[in-house]
This record gives sequence, structure tokens and C-alpha cells, in this order.
Amino acid sequence: MNDEFEPRTVAVNVAANTNDPGFRGPVYPDGSFAYVPIPESAETLPRDRFPVDEPLPTYADLDVPFALPDPLRDRPVHMDPEFPGVHGREHATYGDPHGIKAGPIGELEPGDWLLFYATLSLRPAGWGGPDAEGGSVTERVDDDLAPDWGAYLFAGIRVDRVIENPERAAAAEAVPTNAHLKRDPFDARVVVAGDTEESGLFERVVPLSTPESGSDANELVTDRSSDSGKGPWWRRPLRFDEPATATLLERVCVRGRSTYS
Repeated sequence: MNDEFEPRTVAVNVAANTNDPGFRGPVYPDGSFAYVPIPESAETLPRDRFPVDEPLPTYADLDVPFALPDPLRDRPVHMDPEFPGVHGREHATYGDPHGIKAGPIGELEPGDWLLFYATLSLRPAGWGGPDAEGGSVTERVDDDLAPDWGAYLFAGIRVDRVIENPERAAAAEAVPTNAHLKRDPFDARVVVAGDTEESGLFERVVPLSTPESGSDANELVTDRSSDSGKGPWWRRPLRFDEPATATLLERVCVRGRSTYS
């Protein structure tokens, strides 16, 4: 890659939420968190037609530090995005069937960043899970976390390859373990393969909400992204140009993974 290359970023909302599976993943008072994927909502192929020989993962397969509700444990998950070493995955991939997100993702080039944010609920350290009582936070909370729920960057993929409107065969060659290749029919409008050395979860979240309210966007959204920060901004893809990406990566370095500098 050219030493003068300056990356751009697209950030998209993923992961568990109050609609599916019915709760948000936790963010803890020190800014650490747990990544909880959404359920698989589509029909899937028989296992012998998956591009790789592996089972369809369920919530029971997730490596999370809290108990999941019993009715959820056997439910298949849509393991997308996937990151090396997270929930048993080995690759960095993402696929998306929705034009509103696929469009800006498709404009990314090798070396750019695809970041992921989620709405997370503030939970005490040692939180027992969605069915647990006593979920109020009594310990000191990082100054930049929202008091109830907020939107937070939590992971990134350093783009290696992007394919727009892929055929199943082309997607299977580029991202064979991606969850959309287990669906019948294959529905991704864009797929992304990432650098496995530079992609992964952050050590700490990077807030996109203000410390006062999860629904209020902070300056990373209102001043640095292409989004106005008005209305339900936390559901929209966020574009960041080269200077804004440099600011984002500085925030990630301060809060977590120094390899993202």
C-alpha cells in the first residue's frame, strides 16, 4: 500500500438490539463491552451446501460473560460481522443485503476502514444477563458513557477486498465463512473481506452518543461524519473522510487497540 494512502471510513450499525433478540449487548462502566450478534432471520441452506464444513452457530456457541435466556440458546445467530478469535471465528468478513448500507460500503477501497457500532446498555461489572435482577450501576462510570444506553463504535475491519452485487460463487471465493452464504437465497448486495491482522474488536468502546443521552450524537457524528446527527442517526450508515478517519483512529488508539493507528 502507498505510504501516502489516507483511509476513509464507513461505520454501520450491527449487533443485538431491543427488537432482535430483545436486549442490547452490555457496555460496562470502564468502557469494555460484549459483542452479541443478532439472530438469523432468514432461511438457510442445508449444512452440506455451506461453502465450508461448519454448523450454523447458535447463541449457545457465543463466548459471552453472562447468561443467555434458555429459550434463546438454541436459536441460530447471524454471525456477521465476524472477526478472528471472536466467537470461534477465524476470518474478518461482512455482508449486507440493504442498499442504504451496501451503497457506501461498496465505495470503500483496500486499506479503508469499515467500522461497526452498536447500541449498548450500561450494565454493572459482573452483570448476569438479560434475565438477571439488580442490573443498576453503582460503580464509577467513565465520563464519556451515556447513562442508560448509547451508540458506540466497538470493532473494525481493515478492508482487503470489496465486491458489490456479488454472485454466490464470487462471494464464496472471497468470504467463504460469511453468514450470508449460509442463507437461501444468497442475499448480500456487498461483501467485504478484511485483513485478519488489523481487524477485530476494540478493547474499549468509542462513544458516538453524548454523555448526557444515548439519542444525542456527539461531535464525531455531528462535526466529523457526513450525518447531521438529527433524528434516529444511530440507525444510519456514517461516512468519514480522510481527516475524520484520522481523528477516529486516534480515538480508537486512546481507548483501545493501538494497532489501529
